[in-house]
Amino acid sequence: MEELLKNIQIKVNEKTYLKNPESSDLGRRIVENSISLINEIGFEAFTFKKLGGLIKSNESSVYRYFENKHKLLLYLASWYWAWIEYHIVIKTYSMSDPIEKLKQIILLITRTVESDSNFSHIDEIKLNKIVINEYSKSFLTKEVDKDNKEGYFSIYKRLITRVKDAINGVDSEYEFATTLASTIVEGSLHQHFLREHFPTITDCNDKIEPTNFYTNLVFNLLNKNI
Repeated sequence: MEELLKNIQIKVNEKTYLKNPESSDLGRRIVENSISLINEIGFEAFTFKKLGGLIKSNESSVYRYFENKHKLLLYLASWYWAWIEYHIVIKTYSMSDPIEKLKQIILLITRTVESDSNFSHIDEIKLNKIVINEYSKSFLTKEVDKDNKEGYFSIYKRLITRVKDAINGVDSEYEFATTLASTIVEGSLHQHFLREHFPTITDCNDKIEPTNFYTNLVFNLLNKNI
């Protein structure tokens, strides 16, 4: 099974890139170092020129893979959500108890991320920090409706649908399953952000994970004892 997992590739919308970065060593270095650089200096300060200097390559070589840094952010975010979905599928495919399955899904979405050795050129911990701090910049734009029609958020929306289905599996009569699902996914990012930057306005800390809060919230809403 371990060898099989190492050969799995995370698939994202092909429109986010001009050339698949997974297809070459340079492409993988662009992705690897863009994660490190965005995590270090932030998305606003990040440029392809700075990235080119980091990878010791011309700025133009980065543009062969990504049209602009917004598309790169969409690529990284899509990769992250697909990676989360991949773990959900692997961890829950044999679960028959809907409550245990939903608990596991909440854990995988809301937990503090750990490194995944199956994807050596991706630092999942740094990528998680980027998604927490920068993901909203991928859709809080004037072009969001156009980007949505192009399918740039399809993996994100598919993940929320998967969570919604798990909620319905526990309580098919709960009428706000989609809203609750998106609240878990989006709210988890916000709680991680608050814990890091505004700790006085969240109960999440070194001992209390967002997982604790969202597990409590969901199963109290669904009136299920866990």
